[in-house]
Amino acid sequence: MIDHGHDLASVHDATDRLLTAATELDNASVAEPSRLPGWTRGHVLAHLARNADALVNVLKGRPMYVSGKARDADIERDAPRPLQTQLADLRESAARFQAAGAAPADWSRTVELRNGVTDSASRVPFRRWAEVELHHVDLGIGYELEHLPEQFTEREIAFLADRFSGHPDVPPTRLTDGTRAWRTGREAADAEITVTGPAPVLLGWLAGRRDGSGLTVRGGSLPALPPL
Repeated sequence: MIDHGHDLASVHDATDRLLTAATELDNASVAEPSRLPGWTRGHVLAHLARNADALVNVLKGRPMYVSGKARDADIERDAPRPLQTQLADLRESAARFQAAGAAPADWSRTVELRNGVTDSASRVPFRRWAEVELHHVDLGIGYELEHLPEQFTEREIAFLADRFSGHPDVPPTRLTDGTRAWRTGREAADAEITVTGPAPVLLGWLAGRRDGSGLTVRGGSLPALPPL
């Protein structure tokens, strides 16, 4: 059962952690490359602010973004801003998201995200939580996958494994950290491949943040995953 209230509180905590860490930056370091190809840290911060507003749109039944081009243009426009402007925007947009999440609503309703993707409204706070946690790592300022809350890591592995389930280009695969296990890839009675490793390393591979080094693979080679 998805607890959107719990996830909203987790978004709040994750945002506070990111804002606190980002205050140690300066204008020069915001303009430096992030861990995402082609993006500075300013791009990451701008994206997080605009994503919060986009998810407010989703919760209010509006299109998430006007268009893909408009989304990209907004990030490019906002990326060069000085640190304090970035942080104020992120703080204010996060507050708008929390306010939208606190409004009385039917959390069982279906909402539309980007590219025609639909989901339960109750999962929107978790989607925002993932944005904040993973992009905090992408900033490259000392917050690593190993620092993510364990509950988040487990749920995000399950979310991404489900996302790749049934994908024709991903072989039937069993993922395990030695305690928990997940299935992904094409439907089959038995998994062809078993991928084993620490949960943060599994998450890094699934989320495209690591190349899979540190994972053990049986039954074949490490599957190539489609882009998110």
